[in-house]
Amino acid sequence: MAAVPLTVDQIAALPQTLPDWSLVGGKLRRELRFVDFVEAFGFMARVALIAEAMNHHPEWSNVWNRVVIELTTHDTGGLSNLDLELARRINALL
Repeated sequence: MAAVPLTVDQIAALPQTLPDWSLVGGKLRRELRFVDFVEAFGFMARVALIAEAMNHHPEWSNVWNRVVIELTTHDTGGLSNLDLELARRINALL
C-alpha cells in the first residue's frame, strides 16, 4: 500500500474517526496502560507484526505498563492513509 497524505478534511475528521487518539505535534498519539509489563510488551509484539506486514512502523515507547504510540509518515511529511490504517488495526487489537 502506497502512502497517500491525508487531506485537511480527513485530518479534521480524525477526532470522530479515531476518538481514542489525539493529534499532538502533527502526529496521531495514543497512550495505553496495561496490567503489567508482560501485557504491555505482548501488545507491542502484536503491533510489531502488523506494522512489519504493512512496512509502516510506529514511533513508540514503553515504561512498565504504559505504551505510548505516535504515528506519522516521514515520506509524506505528515499523516497518511498508512497512519489511519495502522491506528485502526491497533484499535482492533484492544
